[in-house]
Amino acid sequence: MKRKPKSPKKKSSRKSPPKKETKEKKVIENLIKVIEQNVSGKSYSPLREKELFLKLQLPEQHASTFKQAVHIGAKRGLFKKEGGRIKPTMVSGEVVTGVLRVHPRGFGFLQPDPSGALLEDVFVPKQLTMNAVDGDRVEVLVNPESFSDRGPEGRVLAILQRARRHLAGTVIGSQGKKAALVYAPLLGKGSKVVVELGSDEEVRIGDRIVLEVKEWGDKDSETTATLQHIIGHISDPSCDIAAAVEEFGLNDRFPFEVTKEASSFGDEVSQEDMKGREDLQKEVCFTIDPDTAKDFDDAVGLTKDKKGHYHLSVHIADVSHYVRPGSALEKEALKRANSVYFPGKVLPMLPEVLSNQLCSLRPRTPRLAVSVLMELDTEGKLVEYSICRSVIKSRIRMTYGDAKEILDGEKKSPYSKALWLMVELCEKLKKVRSGRGSIEFAMPELVIRVDEKGMPTGTEIVEYDITHQMIEEFMLKANEVVATHLDQEGKSLAYRIHDEPAEENIREFATLARTFGYPVADLPTIEDLQNLFDEAKNSPHGQYLSQSFIRRLKMANYSPHNIGHYGLALTHYCHFTSPIRRYADLLVHRVLFGDEAELDEVERISLHCSDQERIAAKAESSVVYLKKLRLVKDQSERKEKRDFEAVVTKMKPFGFYFEVIDFDIEGFFHVSDLAEDFYTYDEAKMQLVGKRSKKRYQPGTPITLYLVDVDLALQEIQWDLIEEGTGEVSRSPKKPKRRKVKRKR
Repeated sequence: MKRKPKSPKKKSSRKSPPKKETKEKKVIENLIKVIEQNVSGKSYSPLREKELFLKLQLPEQHASTFKQAVHIGAKRGLFKKEGGRIKPTMVSGEVVTGVLRVHPRGFGFLQPDPSGALLEDVFVPKQLTMNAVDGDRVEVLVNPESFSDRGPEGRVLAILQRARRHLAGTVIGSQGKKAALVYAPLLGKGSKVVVELGSDEEVRIGDRIVLEVKEWGDKDSETTATLQHIIGHISDPSCDIAAAVEEFGLNDRFPFEVTKEASSFGDEVSQEDMKGREDLQKEVCFTIDPDTAKDFDDAVGLTKDKKGHYHLSVHIADVSHYVRPGSALEKEALKRANSVYFPGKVLPMLPEVLSNQLCSLRPRTPRLAVSVLMELDTEGKLVEYSICRSVIKSRIRMTYGDAKEILDGEKKSPYSKALWLMVELCEKLKKVRSGRGSIEFAMPELVIRVDEKGMPTGTEIVEYDITHQMIEEFMLKANEVVATHLDQEGKSLAYRIHDEPAEENIREFATLARTFGYPVADLPTIEDLQNLFDEAKNSPHGQYLSQSFIRRLKMANYSPHNIGHYGLALTHYCHFTSPIRRYADLLVHRVLFGDEAELDEVERISLHCSDQERIAAKAESSVVYLKKLRLVKDQSERKEKRDFEAVVTKMKPFGFYFEVIDFDIEGFFHVSDLAEDFYTYDEAKMQLVGKRSKKRYQPGTPITLYLVDVDLALQEIQWDLIEEGTGEVSRSPKKPKRRKVKRKR
């Protein structure tokens, strides 16, 4: 059954639109925040009112509202208008308070309190963190003389409130008869932790423990703690996730009242629940997910009419029907903010009775959904759309592998025609996205496979093929439509925002790309960058170049203040398509149908979701890294001496970084470890050159490594560098000479 979407001006949300004056007031307040964020940015240069209006890409009908926002914001002192230009009012050298987020390498970024005058994160060098740990509330003095591509810099003056009293760590030695030395990853290898043991307490080297801090140390003194409990031994891979749960303060169990509430909805959608919804059960749609997925939160359908227009349906599980504001389920979902994905295990945001069953869009089963029904023209541009609550019935559950086999003709399916139509629309949507300046990386993903005991069994390269691309394009379009729709309604929501990078970061990346042999300009165009990534995609250093570019971008996060999304080149974007695993999406669903929160509440939730997303990412990467070390160690022990291919990725005057290709593991060699030669650094060419041998190391140089040892407790890996002639692409036919070098993670 074909369905013609309604006009964009006739929305299907149940709640009546707010009054004009209320809408205008919200728009003004949002614009004030947007202006304040932009003029406080490190790359901002004072602009005239019209210039800033154009830079923000605001619709022409907001011109008068924008003038009001500038006037009101300046009157409040949030920014100032001098010489016809809008300028920031923040004074460097002031003391700001906020939450410190600490990187594993020791440096941190202060996230200032929203109520303060400073909106931008403050970079805090490792030596100036005053032993603060991730999540601590601190006071930071902004240094008026220090400003880098990371933004304003500062130092911690005082720790106002510790984020935690508990740490997870691994016993690495003893101190006296009743004390143990512990490595706590959260504090880093430079911090000494001593755990005092009771008369009946015993630990052994390699035990992974949870400890309670008695007194925090600093660079000159140790942190002292007492033993809470033992998780297991570092040799046991089944403890990896449990240790990460403790280390990052995650939740791996649901309170009884939460599971009870989740179970109260039953196993099937009731007839009562279906009332008042669009019945789309006869329309053809299906799910396409990874083969390990159990929570199917999106289904897609696509047809084409006689005009050549596409009718795309994106159906998302209606989680908001079950997770109501103020309920035990909602409070726990907000606390978690997202699901956390480890190799072989998921810590879900919602109990599995909902996430994997009642809210999962299982095939041939009625399910409640929120549907975005879009009509797109022959070029893939949006013509009309409607948004409604619906009942759907997915025809089949496909994996990406299933869909690819059907498209490749290896498997027959009644849905092959629909899949080919999706490929057709996908290519047009990609062209539209590329035309507006969005870069597509399309890089393969390295996945660690584990057995039931958590022991890694190998790696798998998951290609970002057309099946992944088409689902992503459809989800991106649905997210964009919903964000634009809610903005036009004047509603407060958590936008997914991504600020533009500093110009110096792009210049730095261009220099790096040239050392890998890609001739790009100092300030490459989007087309230049896309060509670079397309060309590098199948090279040994393609993944590194993509990651290097992404690292030079600012982090995407959630905010009620819309500044657009640089990476996607969109003025309006939000997360709507994964409410089973992200609270921000659930919030957007609620806003769509009347449960609108106040701006301050949306701001608080946005900040919390952004924080939890970063914590989850750290936890996931820490477990993945340890699994990689286990796999390398196991393969080495079984195959004895094994060589590994690597590529030089980054130069320093005192050495170079490299990446082990098969495992995506980074390491570092110091110049003192590079053969019996004296190496000088050529900054212009980004090369280390041997004075006697004339050997050259630069980004892109292939090298061969020999694994010496893996220390799981300290998460260190030691490599030998196998000398191979000049070290350049052409290899010496001579027998390689091994020299030992010890390097850490």
